[in-house]
Amino acid sequence: MKNTLSVSNPNVYARFLGAPVLHPLVNVIHYDEVSPIHSSLNRYGVYGLFIQRNFPKNLTYGMKMFDVPDGSIIAVEPGQIGGKEDNGEQLYISGWAFLFSPELLHGTDLEPRMKDYRFFSYFATETLKMEPSEWSRITQLLIQLRHELQENADSPTLRAVILGYIRLILEYCQRIYLRQLSQEDKSSSDLLKRFHQLLRDYYLEGRQLDLGVPSVRYCAEELAYSARYLGDVIHKATGGTAIGYIHSFVVEQGKNLLMNGHNINETAHLLGFEFPHHFTRLFRRTTGITPSKFLGKRS
Repeated sequence: MKNTLSVSNPNVYARFLGAPVLHPLVNVIHYDEVSPIHSSLNRYGVYGLFIQRNFPKNLTYGMKMFDVPDGSIIAVEPGQIGGKEDNGEQLYISGWAFLFSPELLHGTDLEPRMKDYRFFSYFATETLKMEPSEWSRITQLLIQLRHELQENADSPTLRAVILGYIRLILEYCQRIYLRQLSQEDKSSSDLLKRFHQLLRDYYLEGRQLDLGVPSVRYCAEELAYSARYLGDVIHKATGGTAIGYIHSFVVEQGKNLLMNGHNINETAHLLGFEFPHHFTRLFRRTTGITPSKFLGKRS
C-alpha cells in the first residue's frame, strides 16, 4: 500500500530509522539515539511495544486516530496497522521500540500465552500508562537486553535469554493493564471490554469460518446474559446498539484485511460472510463508501 511500511520483521523498522540490526528476530531501538526521525504508517508482521515519553499527535491505530498520553506503551501484534504517514516533519522522540518476530515464539510455552495479553489490541483505552517506577524498570530491562544482543551471536542459548526478557517485560505490561482495568467502572465498562474481547477471540480463533458473522444472541449467550440486557448495556456505554457494535467491529477487521492485500471476495470469506455482496452492503452502510472506493482512496 502507498505510504505504508511493511514491517515484516523487526529490522525493517530498524533500518527505516537508521538503527543498528542486532538480531534477525528481535530488536531494541532507542529513539533518543536515532532522533530526529520521520513518522511512518506501519503494517505489522511482528509484535511490538512502543514505550515512549512523548508520542506524535494524531496517530492511527486500528483505523482510528487518537492521541497517546505521554509516558505510555502502545502494544501491536501481527496483522495490525498503526502509526502516522510521513508528512515531512522531523520528530524528536524519547523512548524505545521493542519488536520481536512471532517466529521467535514458535514451539515455546510463550506462544499460546500471547492471547492472554489483552493489551495487544485496537481498543484505544488499553494504552498502558506507566508510573515513573515502571518506566525505570522496563527501561533497565531493555538496556540489559540490548547489551545481550550487542555482545552475543545468535544461538539457542541467546534465544532462551531473549525469551526470558520478553516474558518479564510482558508481565510488567500485564500488571499495568490489570491495574488500569481494576480502576475503571466495573459495570458497563467491564461488559463492553468482555464483549469486545469476545469478538476479537471469535476472529482470532476462526469461528466465523464455521459460524459466520457473530450475532447479538450468540454473544449474549457466550457472556451469560440475555440479548436484551446486552443490548441495554452496550447502548448505555456507547449510545449505539449491540448489532451496530458488531458490524463496526467486523468492518474494521475488513479494512485491515483489505489493506493487507486481500481482495473483496477473500475478505468477505475470511470475515464469515456467505456472499461477498453481503459484506459490500454492510461496508457501505457502515462507512458510506464501498470497499472498492475504500481501496481506491488508499492507493
